[in-house]
Amino acid sequence: MIEEMLDRPVVGVDDLQDAAGSTLFPEEEIVSSSMSRERRLKFAAVRGCARQGLRELGISAGPILRGPGGEPVWPAGVVGSMTHCPGYHAAAVARSDEVAAIGIDAEVNGPLRHREMISLITTVEERTWISDLEASHPEVSWARLVFSAKESLFKAWFSFTGERLGLGDISIGTKESPDGEFTARVFARRKGRCVPRPSRLTGRWMARDGLLVTATTIPRPSHGEDGRRAARTGR
Repeated sequence: MIEEMLDRPVVGVDDLQDAAGSTLFPEEEIVSSSMSRERRLKFAAVRGCARQGLRELGISAGPILRGPGGEPVWPAGVVGSMTHCPGYHAAAVARSDEVAAIGIDAEVNGPLRHREMISLITTVEERTWISDLEASHPEVSWARLVFSAKESLFKAWFSFTGERLGLGDISIGTKESPDGEFTARVFARRKGRCVPRPSRLTGRWMARDGLLVTATTIPRPSHGEDGRRAARTGR
């Protein structure tokens, strides 16, 4: 799925198996030693996807450890993102001189565990179109899609700026068709890295096989641009 959503220069790799055969480097073994067996399998599976993507970029696969916030630490010259949910693991990578940041997320396409959660993860504006689309396209869990899109954006934004966004810092809009695109407005303006911050971003999403997958990239501005253009997926 993810490879259909991200075009070159981004490489997307996914796996719908349990990936119990994925191996870890000794450094990763240490990091994951205290994890439960299930969490350890997921930890290994997404790294298996990431290493395959790195090989497609011509980059030697090595250990992918975790930063202070739990984010993956990529090899020098690489940006990327990883995600997993029951029955699905994925990673997306690119060279940092071609792409500024990537964020991906996968969720089960089902209702939120508690209906009242919708008020915690969405804005008033989002709840308006979610209500409309729940009636016209009930095959998609729209509230969960908003959550997934925000997760993708959080990852890309943190990679790009070093800032962490809250659920209320982004407003999502989407088209009324499966396998479509979403747009996002970013309201937060915090202190972080000295980089231009786009106020609008876009991404892609897909609903298939009981899953919702979202992805966004922030392109590397070409020389001379002011960096304020909207971020787009790697189409």
